[in-house]
Amino acid sequence: MALSGMIDRVAASLLVGLTCLFGLREWGVAIPASLIQMPALLVVILLGIRVRATRKAFILAAIGLSVWLALAGQDWLGISRNGLEKAAFIAAFFTALSTLRNVAETSPSLRKAGRFLASQPPGRRYGALTVGGHLFALLINYGSISLLGGLASQSARSEPDPLIRRLRTKRMLLAIQRGFIASLPWSPLAFAMAVTTAVIPGASWATAVLPGLGSAAIILATGWAMDSIFKPRLANPPKRTPVEGSWALLSPLFVLLALLAVTVLGIHFALDIRVVGIVMIVVPVIAIAWALMQHRSLGADADFTIRVRRYLDEELPGYRGELVLLMMAGYIGTVGAPLLQPLVSGLGFDTDAVPAWMILALLVWIIPVLGQIGMNPILAVTLIAPLIPDPEPLGVAPSALVAAIASGWALSGATSPFTATTLLIGSFGGVSALHVGLRWNGGYFLVTAVLLTVWVLAYGLLL
Repeated sequence: MALSGMIDRVAASLLVGLTCLFGLREWGVAIPASLIQMPALLVVILLGIRVRATRKAFILAAIGLSVWLALAGQDWLGISRNGLEKAAFIAAFFTALSTLRNVAETSPSLRKAGRFLASQPPGRRYGALTVGGHLFALLINYGSISLLGGLASQSARSEPDPLIRRLRTKRMLLAIQRGFIASLPWSPLAFAMAVTTAVIPGASWATAVLPGLGSAAIILATGWAMDSIFKPRLANPPKRTPVEGSWALLSPLFVLLALLAVTVLGIHFALDIRVVGIVMIVVPVIAIAWALMQHRSLGADADFTIRVRRYLDEELPGYRGELVLLMMAGYIGTVGAPLLQPLVSGLGFDTDAVPAWMILALLVWIIPVLGQIGMNPILAVTLIAPLIPDPEPLGVAPSALVAAIASGWALSGATSPFTATTLLIGSFGGVSALHVGLRWNGGYFLVTAVLLTVWVLAYGLLL
């Protein structure tokens, strides 16, 4: 095995080990902090060897902030170790989710379901894809955009009229994207909920899920309404083609979601374990069981041993750029927050004097605004969270702050040209991520942001 291959295998093995250790810690097993922090540091070093210069810049920024902390006379070592904990948590959560995505991408039943959604007639295509994209996102996260986006593009290419083909591609991709971002304010498998509930004192997924579902409903309904109102009126509409299959093709997806929901929620309420800790153990177990079932039904096309080897040698190391970005975003936010607080105070800005309604409203808007200048939502949230007054003296429930932050996170996923969602949608649509964020989603963002602000204020101050 070449040196690069050995480095990838070691990094992947460390990531799997981190996931197991972090999961066990959440389940009450005493795991020394060094066994979490040191592997996280090694993962960043090993993966950072072969990432682009823009990703290496995040590593250099993290080192620079640590040095700044030391020069400022703060507890740089303790804060840096907290940053490594945050980076390790993000890496473990990402790795756990990637196991399910790996198996889902080779599932014939899910691919049939995706093809059925993409082939719906114009009258119900947007609704089918946005709801379907939402359901797929609950299961395979960003993999939903890759799977459905590819099928949507393939379906649109069969249209001979270039104008209709372009319009159909845009509407289908936007439906998928908006279905995906609607999962961010409430899904237990979304980074938005995992990170936000970790940084807001007293917050938990169980208490934040209901307002999150309200945000998701607004995101989905606004997209559908605007698509219906502003859909193009064509002089020569395309001929409808019969749809193959039935809605029963979605039954495997519902079964998997039900299994995941019953297992995660059952353990959460029975043992009072954090949802993110349950996800880190339960999701890989479900993925392994599903992979073994595919091994039996598909044979050599889904050989379990080959799958595991490919996952460790190719797939997990292939996420190196995304992993370094996410881990360093968590680290930089944790380390940078103590440096930002004195700067904010020095400017005479006292967050304790800001009324609760203004803080809730600002959180909806500031995360997508920061996304326009390249700030990852994880970085933005971990950097801003320490500046937010605690929920109790602020006079709002922790779930209200979570709902505001997660809503802003979702909007950033629709508009920031630096997020994976807009980059993927742009690649399928043949346009830039900036075009997707500002041209395709600009009006949608303004309308949805206003509605989400009203919802967050109503929930936080009235409900």
